[in-house]
Amino acid sequence: MLMFLFNSFLLGAALAMDACAVSMADGLNEPNMKVYKVTFIAFMFGFFQALMPLIGYFIGHAVLSYIETFIPYIGLVLMLLLGCKMIFEGVKNKDEEEKITNLTFLTLIVQSIATSIDALSVGFTFADYSISKAVLCALIIAIVTFIICFAAVYIGKKFGDKLGNKAIIFGGILLIGIGLKIFITSFF
Repeated sequence: MLMFLFNSFLLGAALAMDACAVSMADGLNEPNMKVYKVTFIAFMFGFFQALMPLIGYFIGHAVLSYIETFIPYIGLVLMLLLGCKMIFEGVKNKDEEEKITNLTFLTLIVQSIATSIDALSVGFTFADYSISKAVLCALIIAIVTFIICFAAVYIGKKFGDKLGNKAIIFGGILLIGIGLKIFITSFF
């Protein structure tokens, strides 16, 4: 059981890396973000990082070959769209002093899904777990992701004040890079 918990923790940390980078970009985009919003962002990433493996667990191997083909493309498109939008807004508003605070609920949902799509395929590896073991693993993934993303938003906020609109452009580039990583690593 101890090895299962340790492996679940490591799995959570590995799966959280994309969400961590996007959380940091969110913090870069809005350096004056309130604690409740930081908490909500971390919660959303944690929730979807736990939900996707559970969906994968319940779907099982029956449809893996159909879904697995599209995962890299979905992640790439979502991250490219979000990244380009951020870059456009950063360039468009480069002379404005006011920070862009357009992290909407819909944008956060898209970010959360895009960064947790790889976790869906991880759920297929849970096929031999009991339901309680799969739920426990997903819960550990959620907690680890929440903690990592919470810290990442604060790191982004700290640098966001110093970088201004360059931070927004950097965040957009970061999102595009994550999309490319999802796409490229799925083939190699």
